Amino acid sequence: MDTAILTSIAMGIALSACCGFRVFVPMLGASFAAYQQWFALSADMEWMGSLPALICFGTAAILEIGAYYIPFVDNLLDMIATPLAVAAGTVLAASFLPIAEFSPLLKWIMAIIAGGGAAGTVHAGIGLLRLFSSKTTAGTGNVIVSTGENAAAIGGTALSFTAPVIIAVLMLVLIGWIVMKGVRRLRK
Repeated sequence: MDTAILTSIAMGIALSACCGFRVFVPMLGASFAAYQQWFALSADMEWMGSLPALICFGTAAILEIGAYYIPFVDNLLDMIATPLAVAAGTVLAASFLPIAEFSPLLKWIMAIIAGGGAAGTVHAGIGLLRLFSSKTTAGTGNVIVSTGENAAAIGGTALSFTAPVIIAVLMLVLIGWIVMKGVRRLRK
């Protein structure tokens, strides 16, 4: 497999998984990188590199980060953000898959499974962590969880462009850990 294709797939998976922490931070990162022409998006996703998209994602990211610091609003946002994270993860994964290498059907199937699945799994794990924090600290510990999520979203997004394979592997390990924990809890 060509290293450019592997890098694109890894970048898509890494950014998609970061959508599980914050929906709009990885979208903003991808939009900014495309706007600066650091990376090329697939032809059908070039709209993400436009100035209106950059402004939209920037505004949404700021509002999302701020809202997660409001106790109990953060739990409500987790419910709303779950389908958004899956959708954003799917779009990001599709954005970085080179269309010339894959048929559109295969590209979107891969994006849904890899991108949407990664974002949804990470978001579910973080949502359970936030729920546990709310239950044990009456919501006061959620600020620490939110700060950790913000750091993971921002750091993971930035590193997805500089070390995409490493971040993709780390995110896949995190996803595996979340799945194993979920399976263990279901067995109890």
